[in-house]
Amino acid sequence: MRGSFSAVMRRTVSNLLAGEAPCTSSSSFSTNAAKTATTKVATSPRELLTVFKQLSKARLSALVVLSAAAGFVAGSGEDVEWSKLGWTSFGTFACAASANSLNQIYEVEKDKLMKRTRNRPLPTGKITRANALVWAVGAGFVGCASLYATSNGTTAALGAANIALYAGVYTPLKQISMWNTWVGALVGAVPPLMGWAAASGSLDPGSFVLASALHFWQLPHFFSLAWICREDYSRGGYKMLTLMDKTGKRTAACALRNCVYLLPLGFLAQHFNVATEEFTYEAAALSTVMACSALVFYTRPSLDTARILFRASLLHLPLYMGSLLMHRIPRGAAKASDRGADDEGARVVLPPFPFLPVPGVDFNTTPKA
Repeated sequence: MRGSFSAVMRRTVSNLLAGEAPCTSSSSFSTNAAKTATTKVATSPRELLTVFKQLSKARLSALVVLSAAAGFVAGSGEDVEWSKLGWTSFGTFACAASANSLNQIYEVEKDKLMKRTRNRPLPTGKITRANALVWAVGAGFVGCASLYATSNGTTAALGAANIALYAGVYTPLKQISMWNTWVGALVGAVPPLMGWAAASGSLDPGSFVLASALHFWQLPHFFSLAWICREDYSRGGYKMLTLMDKTGKRTAACALRNCVYLLPLGFLAQHFNVATEEFTYEAAALSTVMACSALVFYTRPSLDTARILFRASLLHLPLYMGSLLMHRIPRGAAKASDRGADDEGARVVLPPFPFLPVPGVDFNTTPKA
């Protein structure tokens, strides 16, 4: 189980690292901006599959599924229900695909202005807004219905709420306020809760450890990306902290602060019996490395130091989740241990000689009525 999960995470990170740079220089964009041409509408099955994959942001949705799967395994008992994990992953992917598609439907005019997004299906005319909306609504319905049928109402409600939060709050907020980044980080914290709820049937304090890690991880990850892509975001007319920060110090300070917030989460995982002591130290070490890369960005704000932090964040998350799963405490194991300790504490401890009890009397038996 650990080996297969680690292999999936390695492939996902490799794909992310191997992808093209998220943004290019303004000169490169100005040279190629006019080349964004409207193409014919996709009609063949292969073309439609590619379009739906792009609308869903398949790589990003896969990362969402990985975080939900990590939450599922962390919230499981000794035995992981693999079939249920598969259905939870499917439902989570469908919900993520729906949210990402609705995001692109809303931002199609903005996407035409940005180098990073101008070749998406909607700006290029490969699919109409109406058909994209049918796909988005259908994916959302299938995802939530699947989660409800195979998991429980809590998981389905979290999936539906996350679609609404991403498409209905975060997406329009990007054009209104820089606080959209913090709302987006909340969106990313929900999938681990979905996985945990699917596995255990409820949410308890331990479920918020991985969710908090995802929340605090996303902010330095996105702030570094937003600094690299500031010119592109400016062309799109989005309200970003990086566009209000000429020196980069404020952006880097926010990134560094949230890296520091990651440090105590390993101790909380141990406190709430989510993971063993080994995870506490490994999580602290991983978060320290990421915080150091953020410190480099803070001391010398530049594209190069922002890229250092961005790459460190890509490596941090799979290593962090892998460590948690390697050292997880199965749900119910800690409770059973606590019950055993309580039972021992409830037994009468007899005093030593010469204060012995009356011969023939067992103080640990319940007298008959």
